Amino acid sequence: MTSDAAHVPTAGSGAYPLRPGNRVRPLVDGEPALGRIAEAVEAARRSVWATVAFVERTARLPGGRGTVFDLLDRTAARGVDVRVLFWHEPELDAMLPGSHHFPARASERAWLAARQSRLVARWDHVPRFCHHQKSWIVDAGTPGEVAFVGGINLEQSSFVPPGHPPRAEGESVHDLYLELRGPAATDVHHNFVQRWNEASERERPWGTWPDPATAGDLPFPSRLSPPAGDVPVQITRTVRAGCYTRSDPAPGGTAYPIAAGERSVHEQYMAAIAAARSTLYFEQQFLASADVLAGITQALDRGLEVVFVLPGVPMAEVRRARDDPRYAAFFAHLATFRERENFTLAGLVGSDGDGRTQDVYVHAKTLLVDDAWVTIGSANTAERSFVGDTELNASCWHAATARALRIALLREHLGLDTADLDDRAALRHFRQIALANRSRRARGERLAGLAVALDPATYAA
Repeated sequence: MTSDAAHVPTAGSGAYPLRPGNRVRPLVDGEPALGRIAEAVEAARRSVWATVAFVERTARLPGGRGTVFDLLDRTAARGVDVRVLFWHEPELDAMLPGSHHFPARASERAWLAARQSRLVARWDHVPRFCHHQKSWIVDAGTPGEVAFVGGINLEQSSFVPPGHPPRAEGESVHDLYLELRGPAATDVHHNFVQRWNEASERERPWGTWPDPATAGDLPFPSRLSPPAGDVPVQITRTVRAGCYTRSDPAPGGTAYPIAAGERSVHEQYMAAIAAARSTLYFEQQFLASADVLAGITQALDRGLEVVFVLPGVPMAEVRRARDDPRYAAFFAHLATFRERENFTLAGLVGSDGDGRTQDVYVHAKTLLVDDAWVTIGSANTAERSFVGDTELNASCWHAATARALRIALLREHLGLDTADLDDRAALRHFRQIALANRSRRARGERLAGLAVALDPATYAA
């Protein structure tokens, strides 16, 4: 492990150890991230495997590539083994009205048949929760293997450029992916095989495409991908107990008892927050974990600078929670952060030269610690992500990567280059600009960047 992040412990409870020797590249916002993933898919020589949660089948990828299904079908037509593990939730319309996924139904199968689709699919269901992983593994098991781990949904609102100019056709979503080459990519490969081989609907008549014989099981990886860089990376997960039973070991490891589930994402988040010495910078869709809230409180007591970026206009479920007596203590605790000068709660707001503004929906799931450590993935800082939803994160112990990402994010969010600032000074500038932008927005003036301070005492009210 590099000394610049050695104070942040690894997660010891999961299937995958810390892997040295990786090359990583954070990808900020949907247009660059999905453009890069599409490039890797187009260059695939052997296989493209993806875990998909939310997907809008008509959403158009950047670069004139058509839809995700167009991209995958073109790739399969070249003879590449294209496999997609789709989340199946028969009650999604009732659970999240207006959201999109690709369930195992007759209508979806008929649509694939009409396209003469050559991709291979299985569907996976987890009762009352979401198979929320968003991963891609290209040319798995070959020297050119590359993985992508992140949180971007395959929806038009996510396929947007950095800077988030207001969109007449709908909301704009801010999100991240991490491109990964090296031994840790093999763990993304292993995770896909483990889930694919035991996908819940695989033995049902409608649970595979095109048929069970074609959508057969996969072998687990037998050796690690070769070193590709100098970044230590650990893959962490949330897997609900009972989802999977086979404990085939990852290369170089021992069999992990997956039947009991896995909560290494939660372990890693709490360990990183507790170990932080200088700064915590969050970008998250939710702040809905009492453990994380307590960890932030302790960090503030230690004098850390803390910035938490989340949607200024949250989901309706968050607004309803504020009126629910069961969560009164949580929101009362959050309200105490209003008096903390070392804490900033902020949303993002896009604007243009004509004076138009639009709240940006923050869907990212990342934490940066001390300009030395970073995690990017699908897991929200929310209880369900730590316990019930199936999640996948990649964490990096590498100051150059963490610092470069902080500079890139703050350049977008503040309109300011913080390359000559340390992490504490950069987050103090974040607070100053976000507070000033709140006043500017109230007066109808042009914003400096995107960040707008929110009041912890009234958030989601």
